[in-house]
Amino acid sequence: MALEASSEDFISSMPDNVITSILHRLPLQDAVRTAILSRNWRFKWTMLTQLLFDDNFVSYVLETQGQNGFCKTISRLLLHLNGAITKSVVILAVLDVEDIHHLILFLSRKGIKDLTLTDWTKPHMKLPTHLFSCLELKRLNISGCGFTPPPSFRGFPNLLSLALHGVHFKGSDLGEFLTRCPLLETLDLLYITYTGNVKLVEIAKLENLKILSLSLSLLETNISSCIVFELVGSLPKLQELGLDFLSCRLTEGGAQKKFPTAFPSLKAFKVTRIDTGNGSMLSCALEIIRHFPNLQIFEIAHVSEHISIPFPIPEVEVNMMELRRVVFALFKGSENEVCLIKYFLACSPSLKKIVVHRDWFIGSDEQLIFTKKLLKLHRASPVAEIDFE
Repeated sequence: MALEASSEDFISSMPDNVITSILHRLPLQDAVRTAILSRNWRFKWTMLTQLLFDDNFVSYVLETQGQNGFCKTISRLLLHLNGAITKSVVILAVLDVEDIHHLILFLSRKGIKDLTLTDWTKPHMKLPTHLFSCLELKRLNISGCGFTPPPSFRGFPNLLSLALHGVHFKGSDLGEFLTRCPLLETLDLLYITYTGNVKLVEIAKLENLKILSLSLSLLETNISSCIVFELVGSLPKLQELGLDFLSCRLTEGGAQKKFPTAFPSLKAFKVTRIDTGNGSMLSCALEIIRHFPNLQIFEIAHVSEHISIPFPIPEVEVNMMELRRVVFALFKGSENEVCLIKYFLACSPSLKKIVVHRDWFIGSDEQLIFTKKLLKLHRASPVAEIDFE
């Protein structure tokens, strides 16, 4: 008993910042329940600076209080918190519009720095203007909401990371909005709904960008490999690039133009929603890859092939690429996909692994056929493996 008391005293006497750090590692509902441990722990949870109203929390409230328990539970939690709230993750689907406004207002007054808001059930709901007064924000991740900066908005001066997924961006110029976030290091605009266009010069002003994911259809110009090189060349710190090809205006023949500059800092490149039956798209993507000499990771995802036209893969260049890992997501086993794998195997002497995630509709017999085909391909790297997942 003496040993147990000593242990309890030791834990309870730890500094507040250590106790708070421990509580942050627990699910929110478990952190609150530490109040029943002892008198000393009754209000320890009120020092929390991170509020994760995530899937785990939603499931807990549904099981214990039902669909109508969210607003009451969250309100009671907020009333007891003492200090600043630096991080919050909120599944907005469980709240009505009025409660969402109250929550965002609360967070805006608490010095929020890291905020994730997700709601795929109300795609046209406009987030409250209180959000745009959170000038201490460093990370902002919005999914499935309406995002409308007010005319008086002058930017997030401290924002380092911005992701807008499935967001309806309205009422403002997107390019101008981005330039008002001058410290951005990570920008994700792969899946955003916006009726206007963004100028290359506006993205180029974000000179601190290290990670960029961009829908090419957002750009005001027709797309070619040269346009991509111009974009990447204006971002000297860029290390990871993701490009979405859906609905982009590709310039015929533009991908065949040579560009004299290589980009040594880029380490990872991902393309999404590319049509592997479109020779211009594939040619553009390969031309981009060939100008990234230190590229180590390449991923191709959400492939489509509206018209199956065999694509002539370029001649293999010895030691051309330094790829270590290649990932094919939703692999369909088309002739052009197999040719791409053949190309990467043949011209990547440092390659360690190609990971193939097959599309769900491919049967076991089809998988066996193209597996045998891939395993016979020549490999420039003696350690290269092909994993099927």
